[in-house]
Amino acid sequence: MASAGLNKWVVSGNLAADAEIKIVELKSGAKANVAEATLYVRGVRNREESFTISLSIWEKSAAWRKLPFLKKGSLIICTGSVEPNPFISKVDNSPKAGLQMSVLDVDLDIVRNMYEEAVEAQDAVAVV
Repeated sequence: MASAGLNKWVVSGNLAADAEIKIVELKSGAKANVAEATLYVRGVRNREESFTISLSIWEKSAAWRKLPFLKKGSLIICTGSVEPNPFISKVDNSPKAGLQMSVLDVDLDIVRNMYEEAVEAQDAVAVV
């Protein structure tokens, strides 16, 4: 038996840019932190089948702890719920289908710049 309310997706791709943290006001009037990023999902056989997903990572989620590792180009796997989010293209003003994901958790596959930063830190210690 299927659940009508089940909305759980697993998506992998590369981050288009570092995640940006914003402060938002909730309906209750309280303020909360949310990180926003864009995930570039490449088509397996055809690059033209690629698309992007807008990510929202809320402060109290398990994914929030991994924010320091979410750098541009990192290959990550996101788990969360997805909603349609249509938009108007800035290039030709045509309507496009978009997706918005509320991320619950992130698995890190390949983290960009992490290795280079570790090597630089080791070199700095060796010089001292």
